[in-house]
Order: sequence, then structure tokens, then C-alpha cells
Amino acid sequence: MSNMIARIALLVTMSAMLTACNLRPLYAGGTTGVVAQKLGDIEIEPIAGKAGWLTRNALKDQLEAFGGQQTKYRLTVTLDDKIAGFGVRSDDRITRERRTLRARYQLVRLADSVVVLDATAGSDAGIDVVSSEYATLAAEDTALENLATRVANQIVTRISRFAREEANASPDP
Repeated sequence: MSNMIARIALLVTMSAMLTACNLRPLYAGGTTGVVAQKLGDIEIEPIAGKAGWLTRNALKDQLEAFGGQQTKYRLTVTLDDKIAGFGVRSDDRITRERRTLRARYQLVRLADSVVVLDATAGSDAGIDVVSSEYATLAAEDTALENLATRVANQIVTRISRFAREEANASPDP
């Protein structure tokens, strides 16, 4: 029983410490919060290639959830998708591949065409090369789908941080 009381006391103390350090949720206010409203006001330009299609869909899934009223920003993304072989056997056959997806993205404010955010995101995945060519191609496709989702998550998180920083910097009316 005393162990339970000690845990509750620790939890209360830690909660007080977190509020003292000014920790605030990124999406405070839910769909009516500042960050959610800015995310909902972003238009995503088409992105070239299969990786672009997957990344754009992942971005749309996340940004359209906030349902903005009007388009105030445009997001442009350029991708670099590479597969490199490594893990070579003595007979020069590749046993492992690394698929890398890198994105350079810019958030442009439409009112004055100013680039307000210019950043990069990226991720990579290892792929086993097996004797079945179909299995290897399926693994490469699955890796690309996962990488596109990870890169989209990184982009949305960075834009969310930008939105919060911009809201904190602007004076309240």
C-alpha cells in the first residue's frame, strides 16, 4: 500500500515539474487550435513518381484531417529515391539493399509568395535480397510505402512546429 502511495506522489510531483517547465502539447486546442488551423490551410502540389504519389497521399491523409477553410500555404516537395546494394557474397551477388528516400520541401505563403519554411526530411530501410525476384520487388515496394509515410510524418511534424513557433511569435490581438 505504501508503494502505491509513493508512486502516486511521484506522479503528482512529475506532473507539477512538467507544468513548471512550460511544456505544452503541440496540437493544443484540437481542431480549433492554431497549429491545426494552419495545417488545414495547406495545399500540396503534385509530386513526381511513385514515391511522390505515395508521399503526397500520406501528407494529404494527415493534413486534410484538419479540414482548413481556405488555402493560405502551398507545400512543394522534391524527392530523391535511391536503392543501393551492399552485403555482397563471394560470387558478387548482392544480399542486402538500402532504400533511401530524401525530401526537400518548401512551405510558401500564398499571400506574398514568401518561402516561410525550407527544410529536408528523410529515412532509409534495409531490404533482404532473396532468390525470388518477385519477393525482392515486393519488399522494395513495401519499403517505399513505409518510407513515404515516415517522410510525410517528419514533414507534418516540422510544419506543426513552425506553425506553433509562428503563433507564439505573433502578438495576440
